[in-house]
Amino acid sequence: MKKILFTVCFLSAFFIQCQKNTEFKSADDFNYRAETVVDDLEIAWGFEFLEDGSILIAEQEGKMILYKDGERTEINNVPKVYYNNQGGLLDVKLHPDYRNNGWIYFSYSGNTENDDKGSNTVIMRARLKDNNLIDKEVIYKATPNTKRGHHFGSRIEFDNEGYLFFSVGDRGNRDVNPQDINRDGGKIYRLNDDGSIPSDNPFVSEPGSKAAVYSFGHRNPQGMALHKNTGKIWIHEHGPQGGDEINIIESGKNYGWPVITYGINYDGSEITDKTSMPGMEQPIHYWVPSIAPSGMAFINSDIYPSWKGHLLVGSLKFQYLNLVRLENNTVVSEEKLMEDLGRVRTVKIGPDGYIYVSVEQLGIVRLMPD
Repeated sequence: MKKILFTVCFLSAFFIQCQKNTEFKSADDFNYRAETVVDDLEIAWGFEFLEDGSILIAEQEGKMILYKDGERTEINNVPKVYYNNQGGLLDVKLHPDYRNNGWIYFSYSGNTENDDKGSNTVIMRARLKDNNLIDKEVIYKATPNTKRGHHFGSRIEFDNEGYLFFSVGDRGNRDVNPQDINRDGGKIYRLNDDGSIPSDNPFVSEPGSKAAVYSFGHRNPQGMALHKNTGKIWIHEHGPQGGDEINIIESGKNYGWPVITYGINYDGSEITDKTSMPGMEQPIHYWVPSIAPSGMAFINSDIYPSWKGHLLVGSLKFQYLNLVRLENNTVVSEEKLMEDLGRVRTVKIGPDGYIYVSVEQLGIVRLMPD
């Protein structure tokens, strides 16, 4: 196993405008090793730990890899993915009762209609047997297909009650999809674990609505995590140029995109002059400039006692892991970890309590206190 050694003193010299004037602050010196657990991965968009100690890895290009004891095995019978820009094989998540039912859930950009119109976000579940995916079931397919290669969303999470949540980005159609509950895109969805619609979903009784929708007005959520103490689903989502957000998801709520935003177009022009509107939720935190967040996890481990209860968010743009300190659902400070190691795609707390991070063009690393 190859190791990369870092000794880190957190720096405050990161200038950022964000809600409640939050700043990056210095902390006590904290030494740790970033130890490479799985190397030679391109873009490990998602990964999960199995009970036998192996790691199931979703490579964006369309490969699913089982890694155990230093050996990697490519999984067979993976569905065809449309690997296009931000699309591909994306997140992977185990059922909370995986030990008994064996269900694995994953997201990808796919086309189940057999047309030539591109793809959209698909949520599938399957079981793993003898290095093959079996019992494959599509439990949600966003429509319509489009050849646009961005904003698939695709994070997956279960809440404390066993409901399945997932995100679908606005698919680049910002002025149509996010504010229309009759259309997919720009939404957070909630399903029962078998793909059926919960009877208390907020728009079940709305004629023509997408009954799986739980909240709307989102741009491209690529981070999702359960706050186990409150039972709430937290997300972060990419803004345009500026305006990345952290939101706590509530049933039926409108999170504003693109009617309100703290960002602007990539060419510098204005999207809207509004950052708030009645009936639209405010983020608990936002970043200007954008950090391009991906991956999200609450720290629940005693291995990092001063970090326990706080939040980790990866940064694609600035290539660090962001420690977001919280007090009563308010961001009070932020600290940069693993600077310049690479584009952070996914972060998880492993069954051993350690922090695991997938870094593009590197692999999966583990943060070991030194």
